Amino acid sequence: MTKKEAKQRIKKLKKLIERYRYSRHVLDKELVPIDVEDSLKKELFDLEQKFPQFITPDSPTQRVGGKPLEKFVKVRHPQPMLSFNDAFSEKDMEDWLERIARFLGVDLSKDDVARQSFAEQKLGGFYCEPKLDGLAIELIYQDGILKAGLTRGDGIIGEDVTQNLKTIEAIPLRLTKPVEVVARGEVIITKKEFEKINQERMKKSLSLFANPRNLAAGSVRQLDPKITSQRHLDSTCYELITDLGQKTHQDKHKILEELGFKTNNKFSKYCRNLKEVFDFHKVTQKLREKFPYEIDGIVVTVNDNKIFEKLGVVGKAPRGAIAYKFPLKQATTIVEDICLQVGRTGAVTPVAHLKPVEVGGVIISRATLHNEDEIKRLGVKIGDTVVVGRAGDVIPDVVRVLPELRTGKEREFRFPKKCPACQKELIKPEGEVVWRCPNPKCFARQREYFYHFVSAFDIIGLGPKIIDRLIDEGLVSDPADLFKLEEGDILPLERFAEKSAKNLIEAIQSKKKILLSRFIYALGIRNVGEQTAQDLTEYFGSMEKLKNASLEELQKIRDIGPVVAKSIFDWFREKRNLEFLEKLKKVGVEIVIEKKARYQPLKGKTFVLTGSLETMTREEAKEKIQLLGGKISESVSKKTDYLVVGKEPGSTKLEKAKELGIKTISKKEFLNLLK
Repeated sequence: MTKKEAKQRIKKLKKLIERYRYSRHVLDKELVPIDVEDSLKKELFDLEQKFPQFITPDSPTQRVGGKPLEKFVKVRHPQPMLSFNDAFSEKDMEDWLERIARFLGVDLSKDDVARQSFAEQKLGGFYCEPKLDGLAIELIYQDGILKAGLTRGDGIIGEDVTQNLKTIEAIPLRLTKPVEVVARGEVIITKKEFEKINQERMKKSLSLFANPRNLAAGSVRQLDPKITSQRHLDSTCYELITDLGQKTHQDKHKILEELGFKTNNKFSKYCRNLKEVFDFHKVTQKLREKFPYEIDGIVVTVNDNKIFEKLGVVGKAPRGAIAYKFPLKQATTIVEDICLQVGRTGAVTPVAHLKPVEVGGVIISRATLHNEDEIKRLGVKIGDTVVVGRAGDVIPDVVRVLPELRTGKEREFRFPKKCPACQKELIKPEGEVVWRCPNPKCFARQREYFYHFVSAFDIIGLGPKIIDRLIDEGLVSDPADLFKLEEGDILPLERFAEKSAKNLIEAIQSKKKILLSRFIYALGIRNVGEQTAQDLTEYFGSMEKLKNASLEELQKIRDIGPVVAKSIFDWFREKRNLEFLEKLKKVGVEIVIEKKARYQPLKGKTFVLTGSLETMTREEAKEKIQLLGGKISESVSKKTDYLVVGKEPGSTKLEKAKELGIKTISKKEFLNLLK
C-alpha cells in the first residue's frame, strides 16, 4: 500500500469508526456488532504503526495510550465551576423562586397566578434535566479537537485528566464542527457495569466500591489511563460555556447535541412554571429505577441566559439554578426513646433515640423530630417502627411511622410544659412552631452558648468537659468571665496540675483579639451563622455601626431576610446583651477589623481545619484565609472545599470528608495556598 493509499484508508476508517462509536455510545444504537468495530480499529492501528506520520490526536487508537502519569497537573478553569444549592420539597422550590423575584425587585405576594406568569414571562421558564450522580468534568476543544479534560477540583483549579477522559467512548475526540468550545458534563458509570466490577472484586476478595459515583471518580483519577479504560465509563454533557449564539439554556443542550456530545436531552424538558417543574420531578422520580445510571434529582435552571447571568452567584452556587433532589435515602428502625434537647437560643427540640441503623452508608442512632407539631403529624410513639432518612449531610429525619407493626406496647410522648433543664414554663412565640425556654439563665442554654462561644473564639484546650466544671464550680457565669480567670482559680480543681492550669489561662488570654466576623458569630444571635456574620462584617465594618443599625437597614443587606434582620435588631435592643458586650470590652476582648487583601485567590472557597498546624495557631490560619477572601467553617459539609489536615487530626472530620468526597490537603499544601 502506498503512502497516499494509506492516508485515504486511514481517513475512511476513522470516519466509519467514529460513526459506529457515536451511534453505539451516544445514540445507544448498535449499527454493527462490537467485533466488527474492533476489527476496524485493529486495521487502523496497524496502518498507523506502519505510517506513524498520519497519527492524529482525534484518532480512535489514541483513546488509550502513553505511559502512566507521575501526577496530575493543576489547570485553572476558564470560568469557575460552581455547584448547586439543594431543594427537597415544593416549598423549598417556591422559596427559591421568591428569592429570585426579590433579587429582581419583584414582589410575588403569595399570588399563585403572579408566580406562574413571573416564571414564564420574566425568566423564560425553566429547563429541567436529570441530576446525575457522577464526577463533574470540563472539556476544552480547539478547532473541534479535544485538547484538555479537567476535573472540577475546587471550582477554580482542576486537574488535567485528558488521557483518562479520552478512554471514554461517549466523549468525542473531534466535534462535528471545527470550533473552539468549552463544555461541561459528568462522568458516570452504569448500574450494570458497577455491579459487574463489584462482583469481580468480590471473587478476588477485594473491598467493594461503595457506590457508582465513588467508582467513577476514582477511575478518572487513575494515573494509568489503561486502568481507567477497563472501567467502561460513560459521560454526558449539559453545559456550554462558549458563546455560540445560544439565548436559552435549552439552546445550549441543542448545540451540544449538534456538536456530537452525548446529552440527556431525551430525558429533559422545558417547563413554563413551577407546577410543570413539580410534575416533571414526579415523573422523573417514578422512572428513576429505569435509568441505566444513578440520578438523585433534577436540575432546574432559569431558561433565559441573560436573566440567568443577571442573577449571578450566591456563595458558590448560581442563584438561577437549583438541584431539586428526590426524597431522602431511607431505612426502617425502632424508636427506643424520645428526649428533649435545649439549644443555646432556648429552642426545645425533640430527638428520637433509635435502634442503630445504616442509612445511605452511615450508621445513625438519632433523628430529629423537629417540634411538637411534627410529632403529632407523624403520630409517632416510643417503640414505633419508623422510616428514617438522610438528605446529604443534614440531620436524619423520621419520615413516617409504620402503625401496622405496632404490638400494643408503644407509649405516647407528651410534650412537657416546662423546660426539662430549668423547669421554667416554655413559651411558643407568635408565628413559630418551636417551644422555647425563655430563661436566659437556664443552665442548659448557658452550656450550649458557652460551647458555641468558645468554639467561635477557638480557645485551644477549653473543651465541653472543662467548661462544665467551670460552670458547676461557679467560677464563670458567662463567657466574659473566662477572661478574668487566674491560675489560682482553677488549680484547686481535680486533675488540674500547675502546668495545665497555666496553659489553659494562657490559651484563654491569647484569644482576646478576634476578627469582627468571628466575634459576631460568637454572640450566638439567633439565625446568624458564619456566612451571615461575614456578610454583616463586610456591610457595616464595625461593631458600633452594626449595633446601631435600624431594622430597615438590616433588611437591605442581600441574602438577609426579614426574620434574620429582626433577630439581629432585637438582640441589640436587649439590655443584658449590651451589658455583656460592655463586659467583654472591660475584660480586654479586642475586635480586629478585617483588612481584605486586594488579591483574593481564596474567594468563594470554604475551609475546615483539623489538627495542629504547628507553625501557626488555628486563629492565625483562619485570619489568613479570610484576608485572602476565603471562608471558615467548623464542620465538614458538602459546601466545604478543603479540609486542612494538620498534626493529630480528628477522625470525625476526616471520615466525613472521605464520605462526601471533600478534598483534603496537608499543612504544606495549605501554606502553599496561602502564598
